Amino acid sequence: MPTPIKIDFVSDVSCPWCVIGLGGLETAIGRVGDLVDVDIHFQPFELNPQMAPEGENIVEHIGRKYGSTPEQSAQARAMIKGRAAEVGFAMRMTDESRIYNTFDAHRLLHWAEGKGEGRQAALKAALFEAYFTKQLNPGDPGVLADAAASAGLDRAEAVEVLSDDLYAADVHAAEELWRSRGINSVPAVIINDKYLISGGQPAEVFEQALRQIAAEGAAPSAV
Repeated sequence: MPTPIKIDFVSDVSCPWCVIGLGGLETAIGRVGDLVDVDIHFQPFELNPQMAPEGENIVEHIGRKYGSTPEQSAQARAMIKGRAAEVGFAMRMTDESRIYNTFDAHRLLHWAEGKGEGRQAALKAALFEAYFTKQLNPGDPGVLADAAASAGLDRAEAVEVLSDDLYAADVHAAEELWRSRGINSVPAVIINDKYLISGGQPAEVFEQALRQIAAEGAAPSAV
C-alpha cells in the first residue's frame, strides 16, 4: 500500500524559488508513483506584507531590499528563468516587472483548500501563471477571481470572498504559526510535520526524501 505523506508547502505567490521548488516536488511525486499517497497543503507566507497596493518596480525593490545593482538583478532573473524552464514553467520577469502585495491571494488559497481535492493546488498554479507568466497583479480582485475560475472554482464565490475580509484572521494565524516554528524564508517544505526541506530544490532532493520516508513507512514495526 502507498505510504500516506502530508506535505505543508509554505510559500508566497510572488516567490520565484517557490515555483521552482514546487516544480521539483511535483516531478519527484510523479517519479515515486504508487510508493506514496501525497496530500499537499499550501501554507501562507508573505515576502512583502507591507507592500502598497500599487506595488514596486522589481529592480528598485531588489536594490532597496538586498542592495543588488540592476546588473546583478538581471543576472539573477536570468538564472531563475533557466531554473524555472527546467521544471516546465515559463517565467517572464523583466526590468519592468513589479512586486505586489499578496495577502488577498493567500485568503483565496485558504478558501480554495476547503473546495475539494486538487482545487487549492490548481489555484496555486493559476496564481503563479498570472503573476510570473502573464505579469498580472496578484493583489487585483479581478485577476484573483479569474485565477479562481481557471482553477475550476466558482468565480462569483471568489469575488464574494475578496470583497469582504473573509479568512483574514485565519491567514494571519497560519503565518504566525509557521513563523513560530522557525520558518523565515520560502519555499519551506515540511513533510509529515517532521522533515524540512528548504529552498527551490531539484526533483532529486525531494525524490530521495520521499523514497526514504516511504521505506520507513513500509518497514515492519519492532516487536
